[in-house]
Amino acid sequence: MESILKLQSKLLPDLLEVMRKRYEVLRHLQLMQPVGRRSLAAALNQTERVLRGEVEFLKERGLLRIDTVGMTLTPSGERLIAEMEPLIKDLFGLTELEMALARVLQLKKAVVVPGDSDRSDWVKKEMGRAGARLLKETARPGQVTAVAGGTTVAAVADMITASPALKETIFVPARGGLGEAVELEANYIVSLMARRSGGQYRLLHVPEQLSEEAVETLVREPHIREVMELVRSARIVVHGIGDARSMASRRKSSPELLNLLEEKGAVGEAFGYYFNRKGDIVHRGRHIGLSLEDLENVEMTIAVAGGAGKAEAVAAVCPVFGGGILITDEAAARAILETAS
Repeated sequence: MESILKLQSKLLPDLLEVMRKRYEVLRHLQLMQPVGRRSLAAALNQTERVLRGEVEFLKERGLLRIDTVGMTLTPSGERLIAEMEPLIKDLFGLTELEMALARVLQLKKAVVVPGDSDRSDWVKKEMGRAGARLLKETARPGQVTAVAGGTTVAAVADMITASPALKETIFVPARGGLGEAVELEANYIVSLMARRSGGQYRLLHVPEQLSEEAVETLVREPHIREVMELVRSARIVVHGIGDARSMASRRKSSPELLNLLEEKGAVGEAFGYYFNRKGDIVHRGRHIGLSLEDLENVEMTIAVAGGAGKAEAVAAVCPVFGGGILITDEAAARAILETAS
């Protein structure tokens, strides 16, 4: 099939572009359903007039239905998306991109979704869907899964669904909270993952920014010690990767620390560690949660981060975890490989 499409594309140069556009309509519809035409057109950055023609085409072929609540995919549409995904990846070079990215960043596996999450929140949702699918495929009964906070990890929680193994999973926060929007905190995300998957969860009621004395006092508390034992027994860890300066600002760091990070060339952050372009740790914050030493005993680390603006941070942090899995978007992947070359 792939070879036939490549031959056809030589005679009909716009064939693949039309295919990709219609696939994008179906993919966005899958993430947003039920959805009205105006909202879908805005998400796709198309006019309603252009989208109307595509919607009618897909409806005539039984791939979507329209009713009072909006547009939804039919079972045929759902099956078509699943069948097309590997083909789309091959035809548009995403499979090669994944292989190159895994090699450059020393990853066990890279998963690349189309688009740029800096420009579209729906690309972030697609990364979340890929993360949720990976968790479902690799889950084992009785496992512990530690989860960090942030928008991309929250997207994974939004997309997760139940499975027998996930129903026997305990979700735990990988670290304390930043004191920001509650829906981005690890505690909230683990409760959402457990609710959607049918699993269990435990909470870690500690703030991220703590003095040395506070850390020493809190780690002796029986509840916190019990939760931390669970966290350190995690089989899977799901986390995001942050831009160093943005993360330091979100933590309300002092001007002195911001200047230090600037002077030492910090570009990426994960688990409270700040890294320069070479992957060296230039600063480590005080917190209660997983450390890099703990991650050495974790069977699978899954980083979820995308957007061209995160490329430098992702390239700095990923090799540190040695053989982890990265879920990212096309824009970040291409920017990383362009820099590497």
